[in-house]
Parts: sequence; C-alpha cells; structure tokens
Amino acid sequence: MEYTKIPVKNVYYMLCYAWNRLQEKEFVSVGQEQDRDIYHLLTRVLLEQLQSLIKRGFYREYTELTEETASLKGKINFQDSIRKLSFNRSKMVIQYAELNHDTLHNRIIKTTLFNLLHVKDLDPGLRDQVIRIYSYFGEISLISLNARIFTEVRLHRSNKYYGFVLDICKLFYDCLLMNEEESDLKFMDFQRNHQEMAALFESFVRNFYRAECTEFKVTREVIYWDAEGEDLSLLPRMETDISLECDSYKIIMDTKFYHSAYIQRYDLEKLISGNLYQIFAYLNNYRQANHANKKTVIGILLYPKVDKELDLTYVIKGHPLNVYTVDLNKSWQSIHNRLIDIVNI
Repeated sequence: MEYTKIPVKNVYYMLCYAWNRLQEKEFVSVGQEQDRDIYHLLTRVLLEQLQSLIKRGFYREYTELTEETASLKGKINFQDSIRKLSFNRSKMVIQYAELNHDTLHNRIIKTTLFNLLHVKDLDPGLRDQVIRIYSYFGEISLISLNARIFTEVRLHRSNKYYGFVLDICKLFYDCLLMNEEESDLKFMDFQRNHQEMAALFESFVRNFYRAECTEFKVTREVIYWDAEGEDLSLLPRMETDISLECDSYKIIMDTKFYHSAYIQRYDLEKLISGNLYQIFAYLNNYRQANHANKKTVIGILLYPKVDKELDLTYVIKGHPLNVYTVDLNKSWQSIHNRLIDIVNI
C-alpha cells in the first residue's frame, strides 16, 4: 500500500480515535496546504493547544525542596543541619513544599518544543511560532526524555486538559531520529513505518466502534484453546484485535495493515493463508468453549484498500467469515460509513 497517499487529515482523525481524543478531532482546520505531513499538522495543533494552555495557566504541583536558611519554615532536617554545621552560620537545613510550575507535565512539553527547534526540515513559519511559545517555559526545566517518563505522568480532573498535548509529545518522542552527521533531528516517515501504522489502524478501528457503535460491547478478549495436554501454557496466546457483541450476534475482527490482502502464487492472487488460519482458529475455539451461547459468531478480516475493494463472504466449517477493505484515501465521511456498514450484518 502506498501509505503516503493517505490524506494527512485522515491520519489525524485516526490518531484522535486511537488516543480517545474525539473532542479534539475538530479542534483545528486540518485541510490546510501547509500541512505537508502528519508532523507539521500535529505541530500546528500542539501550538494552538499550548496557546490555550498558556491562557488558562500552567498546571502546578507541590514540590519538596531542601534549603539551608536562617528563615525557619517547613520541617527542620536535624541530621543534615548537624552534618553541615549549619548552626555555626546561624542557619538550619529545612524541608518544605512549594507550589510551582516545574512539573513533569510541563518539562515534557518544554523538552518537546526544544527538540522541535532542532528538527532540520520544520517549516520556518512553524519554527517561529515554536520559538514564541517556548519563551513562556522559561522557569521550566529541560529533561532527558525516555519511554518510562511518559508512563509516570499522572492526569486527573485538575490537569486532564494536558492529555492531548502529551499524546502529541509522546508521538514526537517515538518518531524523532538523530541525524548523527549534522547533530540535527528529523522525523521518521510515519506512514511508511509498518509497525506504527498497523498499531494505529487497529487502535483506530477499535475505538471508532466504541465511540460510534454504542449498541455493541467492544473489547479485546482472550480466546482459550479447546485443547487437552500436560502444559497448555505453552500454546500461543489467542487475543482478538476487536470483539464486538450485541444482542443478536458477535463479531471477532482482526485488522491487517498490509501492503496487500493477497499474495501471488503461480500468477494467481490468493488471500493470505496465515490471516485466514488465524481468524478461523479464533472462531473455532471460541465456539467450542462457548457452545451454550447460541448467538451467531462472525469472523472479519479488515484490510486497508490497496488496489481493489473487497467484500468477500465465506462459510468455513460452519463459521461465517468475511473479508473487507476500507479505503483510507476517501473522505472521512466515506470511511465512517464504510466501517459502520461492515458491522451492520
């Protein structure tokens, strides 16, 4: 599949669904010509979000500070005061809590802006805006970003408005590469990164159905092997990408972000056998484990459209199994309608 043909706007909408940020989906106009890739669009979104954040005021937290001073406040640290002989200088070592803006949330944002200033191919107009926004973070510390830091951020009712901004910062962290020759940063080609796009496609489809098809219970679920033996834990784990269940039927869906739904064999196109075996194993083992459940269980393989649209329907060993494509190059309304139609069986 030629990933670069997916409109930037559609990639943005997919990210909003994947991140559960549907309120932000319409936050800005995403059809502007200057957004030549998803990174420039997200930089513009980030800057607009930060302008709102600055007007609202930075989130503050209490920070534990230690200081040797003649002014007593907080709690005296006698051990350090004696060790440093502070009393000879008419001082004591004290510990106290102070509200300030130098929180992990703001440090991540400032460091992200700092990194954006070192992206060689960033649009000059956006760079100027980054410089202006960066100036508001003068009292915030720069940090060394890593994947663990993003898991340590705590969002709650008082600071949940940081969530979307931090999602963008995390994507920028994941996709920034160092140019070792010139000490500049550059973004990887997001749409040509198969692993990233496959994960995005799966998360987008799952959260789309959660948001848009409320008649279904949408989950990921583990399906257990209908097997006997000495150590069943050695069997591969079967976990669905997406399970949808309503009053009358259940769907087990696997999303496959492949270059093609076919392979060429002896000059003939054939569906990818491994994908069919996988979804069939899910259906067969689920039915055996839930034989008392009389609901119809339908398997769906969902691919992005490459060269042709697929609407294939099979019954294999009594199991309904459908193969569909969705064209990510079309208008967002067309994508929306197609995904709805797929599950309205």
